[in-house]
Amino acid sequence: MPIPMRFGYKASSEQFGPRELLDYAILAEEMGFDSVFLSDHMQPWMHDGGHAPAALPWLGAAAERTSRVLLGTSVLTPTFRYHPGVVAQAFGTLGAMHPGRMILGVGTGEALNEVTLGLEWPESPERFQRMKEAITLIRKLWTDERVTFEGTYYSTSNATIYDRPETQVPIYIGASGPAATRLAGRMADGWITTSGKDPSLYTDTLLPAFDEGIEKGNRSRDDVDTLIEVKVSFRPDLVQAKENTRFWAPLALKPEEKTGIHDPIEMQRRAEELPIERAASRFIVSDDVEQHIEAIATYVELGFRHLVFHDPGHDQEAFLRLYGEQVLPRLRERFR
Repeated sequence: MPIPMRFGYKASSEQFGPRELLDYAILAEEMGFDSVFLSDHMQPWMHDGGHAPAALPWLGAAAERTSRVLLGTSVLTPTFRYHPGVVAQAFGTLGAMHPGRMILGVGTGEALNEVTLGLEWPESPERFQRMKEAITLIRKLWTDERVTFEGTYYSTSNATIYDRPETQVPIYIGASGPAATRLAGRMADGWITTSGKDPSLYTDTLLPAFDEGIEKGNRSRDDVDTLIEVKVSFRPDLVQAKENTRFWAPLALKPEEKTGIHDPIEMQRRAEELPIERAASRFIVSDDVEQHIEAIATYVELGFRHLVFHDPGHDQEAFLRLYGEQVLPRLRERFR
């Protein structure tokens, strides 16, 4: 059965406190969004004005205050701050209380969120293997009783998750490189990536890797949700739309400019040195709704079926209402 087209809202946990985020999630459901996702960071990228509410309690609160939207992490790292068994228990509870509405999005993590707790930060191959092993253990804990597991990185002894949903919570893998994307195609329920990069990255690297993983797993694209966080800044005033992206300038830093940074103050210093044009480069910045729809359509045409919109502005209510009234109806009409 084909996966339906969905349009979601990215709750900016790096930018807003938990109560504000909850209000925005409620409004997102009212305005017709299909899902709400948030990051699970220990620290934000910007120190001044930054936030970092914990995702797990927030998801429980958001689920109680909404009734329809899917809720998930984009993404949580189940390998350092959390033992995979803790993640299995937490999402087992969330899934049992709100069946069919939770999604566990996982990734290999960032030094910014782990090193501050005194944890060692290994190279990317180890982080990848840790994530893969964590997914295996989480699923085992959701299906088996008295789980004794001896992995390379994690172990359990007669572990049981006593409260869990009848149907497992879907696990999505966040990936911006070919190895993790291939893994998502092979074993995950969904693949999460982000917009605003060189188009050839999607066409020549990520999508071929995803399809390779699909083939290795003996699956089809209908078996795996394809979620992309689409970074958008749509306002009637084009100058304001561009200026709104300034808080998210860290997204425009090149990997070599931010790899290994674990202090938000230093991340902010580097981001503030960027011109506004670079800060805005990751976003679809526009003041014309039809032009905006055309830019979004490029990702649908690539094959993504779940678009989660991330707006950089501090006026999130204005964004949600503008999208609910002008953008989502046009998207649904075009891509139904």
